[in-house]
Amino acid sequence: MNVILFDNQIRTHLLPFTFTRPVAEIRAGITTIREKWERALKTNCSFFTQDYLSELFPMGITGDNLFVAGNLLPDRNFVDAIKTLQIGEVLKDSKNSVLALRAGNFEEFTALENFKIVLYSSKIKSITSKQDIFSLNNDLIINDFDELTKRRKSCVLSASNKLIGNPKNIFIEAGAKIEGVIINCETGPVYFGRDTQVMEGSCIRGPFALLEGSIVKMNTKIYGATTIGPYCKVGGELNNVVMFGYSNKAHDGFLGNAVIGTWCNIGAGSDASNLKNNYGEIAQWNYALKSYENTGLQFCGLMMGDHSKCSIGSMFNTGTVIGVACNLFGTGFHRTFIPSFSMGNRNQGYTQYAIEKVLESERAMFLRRGIGMDETYGKMLEYLSRLND
Repeated sequence: MNVILFDNQIRTHLLPFTFTRPVAEIRAGITTIREKWERALKTNCSFFTQDYLSELFPMGITGDNLFVAGNLLPDRNFVDAIKTLQIGEVLKDSKNSVLALRAGNFEEFTALENFKIVLYSSKIKSITSKQDIFSLNNDLIINDFDELTKRRKSCVLSASNKLIGNPKNIFIEAGAKIEGVIINCETGPVYFGRDTQVMEGSCIRGPFALLEGSIVKMNTKIYGATTIGPYCKVGGELNNVVMFGYSNKAHDGFLGNAVIGTWCNIGAGSDASNLKNNYGEIAQWNYALKSYENTGLQFCGLMMGDHSKCSIGSMFNTGTVIGVACNLFGTGFHRTFIPSFSMGNRNQGYTQYAIEKVLESERAMFLRRGIGMDETYGKMLEYLSRLND
């Protein structure tokens, strides 16, 4: 079967991260949701997503297609259930939500009234809110670690490091450089991707994943469950953070219970609160509701969309949500919701960050990583600049 991961109504609850990617391209655990499905089904997956994203994330249609909701996470029972679907059958849960279906063509996918309903009564894990990305990260790192390291041999950890816990709970890919580091894997597995580097004096507690090409700067303190996506630089103190990739928080400052998109930069000495002074539950901006909603969480920090940046000494309150391509600077706390393409600060106000300036900055950032910005990607950002968050 040809597997297509589709965006459903949950997408708007996952903004700003789904402004620039299909739901299934969200990283949670070590891998993205798409990568989890490709591993579970042993095949490549494509996407059915928003029109303006479809050129960057195309859909492949054949004569036999398995459509799976992109926010769902595979497990053995669910994988077995979708494998038994026949063409013309749709798998739904008790709330009548579409989990998966099998269709002969795209026209059938858009005509669900003709499908035979198959009820799925077992529990299934899913990403339904921004905060799920960090809240589920502990279990997802453990699951991904088991799958990625199964029947494989780790590289040897240098004797200059101090390991606390079972050596079976640490895995090192080829090219990783780790010297003079304290690693505690009693609290969860620790995964170092290909060509990563952890500098001396750093302290790491699992579950933790450092993906290809990323760097942990000297004397960094990292608490689990934290995932640092590919080609990032991190420093200071991090606790239960997910960084998607190509982003930097390279200096001192605290970041906790947070999600940071791609191509972001957090200035030196910046801090983001994850706990209110009164220890109450934290409210957070929800794009779908166009209002703040109670997360039910006592710990919830910064949510920063792709291509956003803040200057040195920036401060963010609990549950702050920042859209795509914001340029933030100045002293004092920023607002707890900042729409995409905003520039400025709370004291002096925010203005529109002109798309021409955004593209100029992002092309320079891409080139620093040896990457050219694709014209289609630039058009996607131009489209987003015309939206009203």
